[in-house]
Amino acid sequence: MTESVKQANLPTGWRASDSPVKRAFARSRLVQVASAVLALIVLATLLSPWLAWQNPFDPANLDLMDAFTPPGQQGTSGALYALGSDDQGRDVWSAILHGLRMSVLVGVSAVGLSLLIGVPLGLVCGYAGGWFDTLMMRIADVQLTFPVILVALLIFGIARGLLPEGYRDDMAVFVIIIAIGLSDWVQYARTVRGAVMVERHKDYVLAAQLIGRSRSAILVRHILPNLLAPVLVIATISFAHAIVAESTLSYLGVGLPPTQPSLGTLIRIGQGFLFSGEWWILLFPSLVLLALALSVNLVGDWLRDALNPKLQ
Repeated sequence: MTESVKQANLPTGWRASDSPVKRAFARSRLVQVASAVLALIVLATLLSPWLAWQNPFDPANLDLMDAFTPPGQQGTSGALYALGSDDQGRDVWSAILHGLRMSVLVGVSAVGLSLLIGVPLGLVCGYAGGWFDTLMMRIADVQLTFPVILVALLIFGIARGLLPEGYRDDMAVFVIIIAIGLSDWVQYARTVRGAVMVERHKDYVLAAQLIGRSRSAILVRHILPNLLAPVLVIATISFAHAIVAESTLSYLGVGLPPTQPSLGTLIRIGQGFLFSGEWWILLFPSLVLLALALSVNLVGDWLRDALNPKLQ
């Protein structure tokens, strides 16, 4: 059987050339640029131990005589600082790579925690209903009345207060992941709950019930695969929100410590030198954060439109 005949025998949605995601991607130059920028940032994050020529947070690698070296110039030690250096003689390029790695780690982990909490709760609430559904949705409604950053600040403050003082900096990464993850589970739970309430009345679910499938098997093997598209879209957009939330907390001085830098920490450090003429300490970390958040948001918006059957 020839390839053309094989394609003709497939449903439209399964043909490679008819993929709505591919068509939407091919039509949007903006999304292509955003995807390329995001791919470069992810690649730089993965290769940061090799791309950064200096460990900017190891005092043994720093030279105070190279402090405030402008971009593209050599310090007194002879080292070339492509993006300049800060007040401690830290290479801004190396600091951005290390900070980017920490920001991406926090963003991915916080989204993963939100998924682990929100998706199972949404499945159970949407399928079983009853008092548990009512209770969880009222909790979600209360949490939605507060901005995410305030909820994260509250959780972060409580967690930091419960930890012994000597462990606060060491546990700061885990605390901020938990704070952002717990503040962002609501949208997953509500979206999944609404989708399950629609799916549970469809024929394939009724057929699974008829042959004696357990509730857990119906939820995991039958309903959940049909909810992956909206969950993927939310996770993509939430990744950008998590990075911005972490950067905001670090900028406010209640996030990651200077020994575990993120882009927000670097922006907070650079803000103190903006009006003294060392603009590069603030500008370059801010541009990287902007590029990362904007590219993820653009890709997330494109995925939402491309995976929406009503827009096909």
